[in-house]
Amino acid sequence: MSQESTVPGEVVETTEIPEPGAVTIVVPTFNESANVRQLLRQITEAVPARLPCEVVFVDDSTDDTPEVIEKAAQDCPFPVTVLHREEPVGGLGGAVVEGLKAATSDWIVVMDGDCQHPPALVPDLVATGERANAGLVVASRYIKGGSRAGLAGSYRVAVSRGATWLTKALFPRRLHGISDPMSGFFAIRRSAVTAEVLQPLGYKILLELAVRSRPRRVTEVPFVFQDRFAGESKSTAQEGLRFLRHLAGLRAASPVARMIGFGLIGLTGFVPNLLGLWALTAAGMHYVPAEILANQLGVAWNFVLIEHLLFRERRRHRRWWDRAGRFALLANADLVLRIPLIALFVHQLHLGVLSATALALVTTFVLRFAGTEALVYLPRRGREKPGRGSTAQQGEPCEQTS
Repeated sequence: MSQESTVPGEVVETTEIPEPGAVTIVVPTFNESANVRQLLRQITEAVPARLPCEVVFVDDSTDDTPEVIEKAAQDCPFPVTVLHREEPVGGLGGAVVEGLKAATSDWIVVMDGDCQHPPALVPDLVATGERANAGLVVASRYIKGGSRAGLAGSYRVAVSRGATWLTKALFPRRLHGISDPMSGFFAIRRSAVTAEVLQPLGYKILLELAVRSRPRRVTEVPFVFQDRFAGESKSTAQEGLRFLRHLAGLRAASPVARMIGFGLIGLTGFVPNLLGLWALTAAGMHYVPAEILANQLGVAWNFVLIEHLLFRERRRHRRWWDRAGRFALLANADLVLRIPLIALFVHQLHLGVLSATALALVTTFVLRFAGTEALVYLPRRGREKPGRGSTAQQGEPCEQTS
């Protein structure tokens, strides 16, 4: 806010919005050939006159979307770039991360390619960020002036509201001040985000940004979610499952949360263990070998859940058979270690059998968790990730494959 003196001795406050800087519009696309021409037309009509811009499409399509963009870009008064990915790692969220890396402007606006996010709001997002000195500006459907009108059907409305409630309940501190963490329409300063720390899974990239790399100052502007211009929504049951896996991975990002999750998963492992023991003994097997074999069912159960819910982002550090073998070794060593520990606690600390057993369970659990992190999922340092990037002249998109 500036102050301007118009009369001697009198100071009048003004509320002029600073002139926004240039912006890179990042659009992740998957088979949106029927929409991208209309989207570029809307951007041309709404953005360049008020704000210099470039558009970066990060495309995972299996149709002719890149070719349609190339033809439509010839009529655009701003540079258009296409980064085509043969392998859509991380889904649409991963595509956005590639766009963030390729952006060259101070501000980056992320929006969908189906015309449900109005490009006319892009200059306002950037201007609001400049005025509030914010690092992130979220276009929200859930503040005054916003609307989710473009959501098709009561089912999608219910899913959207349920997902919003769940994420805000799981991350109350990181999502404080963000009413619409499921929004795919937002502006972020390039200096406020480190793309390398992001590990998206699916299409909810704002949630990933807010939890892993939240800027210190966040503000919101209302927007009306539009009807899809053409085609069908990419929201499916499979995407819903990926979203839940992503939530679990984000929530397990801290060591304490991972330890709690590790213990809860271990408790669920008793179910296949006991069922296997019952089936094997009912078939006539002696209880000792039956217990050993049944324990492997619990180990396998725990390994699968831990792989997908706790250490998804670290699986690339070792081959799956290496991880499985190390995990099984640690899990079975837990049984071998527990008996002498109980004896030690009883004879040396003079504990009762129940107390000694409980203390041994806690001790071996902590050791197994630490061993799993260090020996199974320890990140290997010094391994560089391949980068992507390309530039295109005005009206001449370039296509890059990975």
